[in-house]
Amino acid sequence: MSQSQIEMPIADGIATAVATGTVAETLDRLLAVLADKGLKVFAVIDHSGEAEAVGLRLRDTKVVVFGSPSAGTPVMVAAPLAALDLPLRVLILDDAGTTRLAWTRPASLGARHRLAPELVERIAAIDGIVGQVAEKR
Repeated sequence: MSQSQIEMPIADGIATAVATGTVAETLDRLLAVLADKGLKVFAVIDHSGEAEAVGLRLRDTKVVVFGSPSAGTPVMVAAPLAALDLPLRVLILDDAGTTRLAWTRPASLGARHRLAPELVERIAAIDGIVGQVAEKR
């Protein structure tokens, strides 16, 4: 079975969306949306590029790590272990020619770290950001 034929089970609390265009085009759109919103991009992890560098194959796979220290810091003050999940992340990958986005839902992060609703609201923008990237053509 090739990589493109492997089913991608969705883990609890993970949301996905389909995006138009390639992984690179979707990455560019995501970075533009984040810049427009004044959010900090901490890293872009090129998993497939790193795999290729050591002679391995991996479908085109990138992770963007981003956030707002002013939004995330109060979350980590209230729940220090939330630092394992913050800054927020969006996965962009090629699934047999379909570009997919995946991210952890804010409600799931809230439940995992027992966050008060007002703290979940501080990280809730990720849903709209991903939706905006997926909808852009």
